[in-house]
Amino acid sequence: MSNKYDLVVLDYNLVYNLTKEGVKMLYPSIDSLLKKVSSKYLLVNLVSKRAKEMEKTEHYQIKESEYKSAKDIGKALEEINEGLIHIKDN
Repeated sequence: MSNKYDLVVLDYNLVYNLTKEGVKMLYPSIDSLLKKVSSKYLLVNLVSKRAKEMEKTEHYQIKESEYKSAKDIGKALEEINEGLIHIKDN
């Protein structure tokens, strides 16, 4: 690869960046997601539940043409990044 950063699209249909350190997700960034959700573990749980809900109900909070990701996992990450999913504190 000629550049320091070359775009790579993996199986997940999310946009990734290949660097010397390895493959990193570009959008939405983990930093912006962790500003919305307090921990990586909670983020994984939340995304998993929302993606399953999308698959079951086919209900999306953004127009399907406006998502950057093709798969429900990526779409759930985008919804969290946009602030469309909120965590209810007990």
